[in-house]
Amino acid sequence: MTLCERLAIDFPLLQAPMAGVQNWQLAVAVSEAGGLGAIPCGMLAPDQIVEHIEQFRRRSQRPYNLNFFCHTMPAADNALLQHWQQQMTPYYNQLEVEPPGFDGALRRPFDDDIADLLEPYRPAVISFHFGLPAAELLQRVKSWGTTVLSSATTLEEGLWLQQHGADVVIAQGIEAGGHRAVFLQGDDWPALLQQQPGCAELVTQLSRQLDIPVIAAGGIASHADVRRMLAAGAAGVQLGTSYLLCDEANTSELHRQALQDEQRQTAVTTLFSGRPARGIVNRVMTELGCMPSPLPPFPYASLALAPLRSAAEARQRDDFSPLWAGENRSGCRAISAAQLTRQLWFGE
Repeated sequence: MTLCERLAIDFPLLQAPMAGVQNWQLAVAVSEAGGLGAIPCGMLAPDQIVEHIEQFRRRSQRPYNLNFFCHTMPAADNALLQHWQQQMTPYYNQLEVEPPGFDGALRRPFDDDIADLLEPYRPAVISFHFGLPAAELLQRVKSWGTTVLSSATTLEEGLWLQQHGADVVIAQGIEAGGHRAVFLQGDDWPALLQQQPGCAELVTQLSRQLDIPVIAAGGIASHADVRRMLAAGAAGVQLGTSYLLCDEANTSELHRQALQDEQRQTAVTTLFSGRPARGIVNRVMTELGCMPSPLPPFPYASLALAPLRSAAEARQRDDFSPLWAGENRSGCRAISAAQLTRQLWFGE
C-alpha cells in the first residue's frame, strides 16, 4: 500500500502542523488541493479542538491530520521559575509590565480525556510530537482505524517509533522550523543538536532501516526539493515554513515581515519554551543566548516571556516573539495554500 493510499490523499505532500500561526482554514486548503492538511491541537482547549474539527468537516470531506504533543508533564519547580523570571526583570521594567504568575496556559500532553473527545470522530490521521503516548492509549487510537505518525530527529528515534507502534515516521532534519521532536536522548540540548543530521541524510538512514514509510521534513521549499527527497528514499514530504505567508495562515504581520527579511537568520533556541525549536533570531535570543541555563523545563519556560511578547508586539516589535521558521524560507509566498500545494507537487 502506498502512502497516498494509506492516507487517502492524491499526492504525498503534508502540511506541517504549526501551532499559533494556523487553524482549520489552512488545513482545509491543503487537503482540498490533494495533500494532507494538519490541525495543531497541542495548545487548544478541548472545546477548541472540537470546533476546529467541526469547521473542517463542514467544508471538506477530505482527510486531515490532528497533531498533539505527548511529552511528560513535569511538576512545576517554583524556585527555577522564579530564577528565570528574575532574568527577565530588566525587560519587565523597560516595557513597564508586571511579572506573570506561574499558572498560565501551557501545552498539555495527549491523554485519555482528549481520546474521549476524539473517539466519536475516529480521525483518519493523528500525529504526535516528542514520541508516542503510552502503549494502551496508543492502541486505543489505532483501534479507530487511525494512522499514527510521529517525528524522529535521529535513526535511533525512528527505530524506537517503529518498534512502539508508529505507522509512519517523519524524518525531521536539523533544518526544520519549530520544535525539535527530540524525545530519547535526554536534555543536554547543545550536544544533542550537534548529533542530528540534515533531512536528506536522515531520510536515507531511516528509509534503509525501517519497514514503514518515511516522510521528509526540513529544508524543503520547492518542487525540486520535493523530488530530491523522494529520490533519497522518502515516501512523502512535509512542509511548514513555506505555508507561513499563505492567505489562509494566521501568521502575524511582524512574523511575515521577519520571514521576508533575507538578512535575518534562524537558530535553534530553548528560551521560548524549554525545548529546542528553530526560529528567526531576535533581540531576546541575541541578548540572553539561544540556550540559556538554567531554564525551566518544557513547557514552563514560556510563562515568563508571555507579557513581554504582548507588550513588545503592541509596540510593533518582535523582540520577544517566537518567530518559528526553517532554514529555507525561499518557498514562502503570499498566495493561496491550494496554489502553493499544487506548485510544490506539480512544479511551476
